[in-house]
Amino acid sequence: MARLRPARYIGGMRILALMLVAVLAACAAPPPPVAVLAPPLPYPPSVRARMVAVAEAEWREWGSLVREVGDPAPQESPEARLENFPRVLAYWLVAPDEDGAIRRNRDLYGAALAGEPRGAGLWRNPAWSAAFISYVMQRAGVDAREFRPTASHAFYLDHILKDAADYPDQAPFIPHLPDIYAPAVGDLVCADRSRDPISRWTQRAADQGHFRPMHCDLVVAVAPGVVEAIGGNVADAVTRTRFPTDAQGRLLPNPAGGAVWFGVFENRLGRLGPWSSPGALQGRPAA
Repeated sequence: MARLRPARYIGGMRILALMLVAVLAACAAPPPPVAVLAPPLPYPPSVRARMVAVAEAEWREWGSLVREVGDPAPQESPEARLENFPRVLAYWLVAPDEDGAIRRNRDLYGAALAGEPRGAGLWRNPAWSAAFISYVMQRAGVDAREFRPTASHAFYLDHILKDAADYPDQAPFIPHLPDIYAPAVGDLVCADRSRDPISRWTQRAADQGHFRPMHCDLVVAVAPGVVEAIGGNVADAVTRTRFPTDAQGRLLPNPAGGAVWFGVFENRLGRLGPWSSPGALQGRPAA
């Protein structure tokens, strides 16, 4: 004999069933289209000077560390020093903290203050080099429309590459191959640290939107035979690295086993719009 259910129970079951159908329909529906971004805006030349000034100020805060390519890693970790906790935290406060880096490292900071051994791992994970570049851009006054702050170099480069493709005459950054284009002050020099690294920026399109371990530094000085660039999380600090160049000022390949250069991103902030001048631009993306 079938068991009778109260009417309110049956009605509730119907409501739950309808809700479940609605949820499943929402899961099956395609995601909303990505909003079309307005064209990027030009910036005055002062923003380039501010970028370099911010990067150099942070570099001095960390003790003005200078490295040559191939120098051994330091035996101690500057990022784990208690006095450096707020410095790295400032970078993370700019980038979306999707991995809980702030919460996790606040806990490690508390452990370090209490003398617990695990406090020695302060700011060891995740890498904060992209958060540092995002911080430099924001402090210089570059809006998120022109430079997308993120904790991953790959993701802000995706934004740069999209702008370069959609607005080649207005994009604030234009990609070039490192064996063709000589870096200038304000440019980003980028290398791939994957097991199977890309060697051309055009290869990023194959895995666009997916994480790839990369590293970019901001060029702050150029001289015959060398490019000097400042980056975060280099030797666990904000460090100025001297990269060798050829007679034309182009980056030489890193030593065997080192990261692979795949692109130099020309910084056109301060060189577009009313501040452009004949011959100031290198042109469109060079594949």
